[in-house]
Amino acid sequence: MATTHAGGPGVLMAAWMILEMELAAQDSTQTFLPDDHTTVGYEICVRHRRATPVGEWFRVASELVEVDGRKLLFRVEAHNPRELIGEGTLRRTIVRRGSLGTTPTSSAP
Repeated sequence: MATTHAGGPGVLMAAWMILEMELAAQDSTQTFLPDDHTTVGYEICVRHRRATPVGEWFRVASELVEVDGRKLLFRVEAHNPRELIGEGTLRRTIVRRGSLGTTPTSSAP
């Protein structure tokens, strides 16, 4: 969860913060979908605003702000105990579980 390449004891990695944002968005809609469906992310626009030291907690929140067919737009934020550390938007789409990465079969010879 942390990076130390800039020196010191380390801080929260932007990639980990974004992962937590993605999971929050997914979790917030999963109970409303059929059991054989889920959401997958396809666009991330997030700004990592402030560092959070190793050992300090942070929380993320997501809000579904737009639905366009299967496409969902979320507003996301992350906060540590003192301040806003990240914010932005995520786009996810609803898919049938197991349908990604499969090649459709062709009926042509």
